[in-house]
Amino acid sequence: MTPRINLVTLGVADVAAARAFYQRLGLTASSAGNDHVAFFDANGIVLGVYGHDALAQDANVASQPPPVFRGVSLAWNAADEAEVYAIIAHAVACGASLVKAPHKVFWGGYSGYFADPDGHLWEVAFNPFFPLSAQGRIELPS
Repeated sequence: MTPRINLVTLGVADVAAARAFYQRLGLTASSAGNDHVAFFDANGIVLGVYGHDALAQDANVASQPPPVFRGVSLAWNAADEAEVYAIIAHAVACGASLVKAPHKVFWGGYSGYFADPDGHLWEVAFNPFFPLSAQGRIELPS
């Protein structure tokens, strides 16, 4: 078995609205989606948006209103500090909420947070210890 994460699915209140938000953010929706689900290529990982209640039903768990803090964040790594600002400003202009303004952080990098319209938390970070490849992917040290 080879461990991997190929797809991250977010439960959303309105699939069409979530699709529109992520398209404004710059992701391209795949033709594999439909009125009930949308898929986006996120540079090696597929991001999916699916109805919150339908996702709970699919997993055979009780649907409950999402908590304010879900205990999960998604990360968008930037090439430098200026790009952190640019990404967060763009996300807010697209309809995200600013959660935490970009700033220098204790571990030596630079980060801030926004929440998508459904409250999913995104960290935008420049991490000088995790350089990005030419394809924009993190290159972890061995």
